Amino acid sequence: MHPSRLERFLALLVTVFILLVIFLPVAWMVISSVSPREELLATPPHWIPERLDLSNYTDILAPSAESSNMATTFRAALINSIQVASAVTAIGLLLSIPAAYALARIPMRGGRTTMTAILATRMLPAISTVIPLYLVASSLGLMDTKAVLVVLYLSFVLPFNVWILSGFFGTIPREIEEAAHIDGAGRLRILVSVVLPLARPGIAATAIYSFLLAWDEFFFPLIFTSTRDAKMVPVAISEFTGRHAVDFGAMATGGVLAAVPVIIVVLVFNKLIVTGLTAGAVKE
Repeated sequence: MHPSRLERFLALLVTVFILLVIFLPVAWMVISSVSPREELLATPPHWIPERLDLSNYTDILAPSAESSNMATTFRAALINSIQVASAVTAIGLLLSIPAAYALARIPMRGGRTTMTAILATRMLPAISTVIPLYLVASSLGLMDTKAVLVVLYLSFVLPFNVWILSGFFGTIPREIEEAAHIDGAGRLRILVSVVLPLARPGIAATAIYSFLLAWDEFFFPLIFTSTRDAKMVPVAISEFTGRHAVDFGAMATGGVLAAVPVIIVVLVFNKLIVTGLTAGAVKE
């Protein structure tokens, strides 16, 4: 039964409304990042700025002697976030791939209970663990370092990776691995030469979500870092808000620059993400 014109029109209206809700805040953020301060405070607001002001971008990307301290701090935070998120993604995959494969393929007592326990660790609110983690990090002299952030991020990235990757590995036909085993390949060789190439879309999707989890984290860097050496992007953006004033233009510029690495990663690996999500949705 084909939808009527009214139904198609209503569907179009709903779609346009949803797109406006999603993209209008993003558009306003981009506009605010290139608008002079006086236009941002104008009433009614200027959706199209009368003149472009790129000073916030130049202050952050090419700081000079006149650049504000917050601009140089944000630039350092951007570099720190890229380094930490990349390290968390790489280490997380290196540790979670063998664990997920073992849970998906090697028969063991309590395997389902183990998977449930792994998932249960994601249910703990971060604030409930911050005090013991703070005491441990302080006693080890790791406060205000990128190393402590990598370890903390892995604490919630690893359970996510293991849970997701075990589902992807479960979609690979066992017959392929059995054929490789008959040819004399060991378990490790099968994983590296047979399973990983077939699970590449799922691994790529998991890697991107791991990167996003680390990139967007705000609570842990707020508690465990205080100087420019280990400051992360979400914390740096929040610091554009002062006690008596808010630098809306600089905050919007920080939001745009923080979104750029994520957009690039998603665009580059778009096909692998879609394939990986589709593969993970079907499990034997």
